[in-house]
Amino acid sequence: MTSTDQQSFLSVRDLKVHFSTEDGIVKAVDGLSFDVAKGKTLGIVGESGSGKSVTNLTILGLHDRARTAIDGEILLDGKELLTASERELERLRGNKMAMIFQDALASLSPYHTIGKQIGETYRKHTGASKKEARARAVEMLKRVGIPQPDVRVDDYPHQFSGGMRQRAMIAMALVCDPELLIADEPTTALDVTVQAQIMDLLKDLQQEFGTAIVFITHDLGVIADIADDVLVMYGGRCVERGTKKEVLRSPQHPYTLGLMNSMPSLDGPVDVPLSPIPGSPPSLLNPPSGCRFHPRCTFAEKVAGGFCSTEQPALEVVAGRGSACHLTPDQRREFFADFAVARHN
Repeated sequence: MTSTDQQSFLSVRDLKVHFSTEDGIVKAVDGLSFDVAKGKTLGIVGESGSGKSVTNLTILGLHDRARTAIDGEILLDGKELLTASERELERLRGNKMAMIFQDALASLSPYHTIGKQIGETYRKHTGASKKEARARAVEMLKRVGIPQPDVRVDDYPHQFSGGMRQRAMIAMALVCDPELLIADEPTTALDVTVQAQIMDLLKDLQQEFGTAIVFITHDLGVIADIADDVLVMYGGRCVERGTKKEVLRSPQHPYTLGLMNSMPSLDGPVDVPLSPIPGSPPSLLNPPSGCRFHPRCTFAEKVAGGFCSTEQPALEVVAGRGSACHLTPDQRREFFADFAVARHN
């Protein structure tokens, strides 16, 4: 990935996150590695249950340590997070790293004004007075495009529209100028116009502050708009990664190809039918043997020796471009050729 060519601000190595449940061990994340540099955006894409949100909640330390087995390494600006105490993580959360959640209404307290909630984070990390915190809240609401911020600062979340609540969430996440911002599907519930505004806002703020962003989504259209690099997750593992152009223009894994085929193309023929991926995502309690995608893969039978169902493919990375698939490069070029012709010619 291009981010690895620069000094990584966030570095995740062989991360495993397993939950203990009454039914067994859930392998939510099972050996994930990636890097994000300052000023860059990594888009993590995959279906629900692929491990995207669990990965980023683990980075923030927002997990039940009593029920969670975590292995691997997470370095934030050189500091190991997995061995950090809860007190150390509290100092980092909201200050050096912050998160924008998907459902702003559920994440904001209905009992406190928007201004108080933004100001509380600022006071906690800076020791500012209530007056200073209020002024900072007004400043942040103005920065994220809230009209009449000196008035709206005293409103409650239910008095804001969905798009305005999401802007307020962004203001809260950025109030202490964090160097890492994790956005967990922040535009999913918004209409297309507001979604575009939020994306533009994040890009502008990143340009202003040089923030490293991890953007989680299931929407490849959003990835095409905001990401520099892309990591595709399936069944708790990375199946493909590379620059945005590499992954979206020339997918190297059948799952990525399936995601691309299931979304409409704006620059291809209008009569090309969408082709949804058959089947359902795997159970992380009892994942399939071999390649976790093989029960849904239309190319599994093309691999000699039946390795797809017996051997888990390694993520082979060359010059930052990676894919975990048993298909040979020649087979990918042959089998994926129809995609390139249909979608981009």
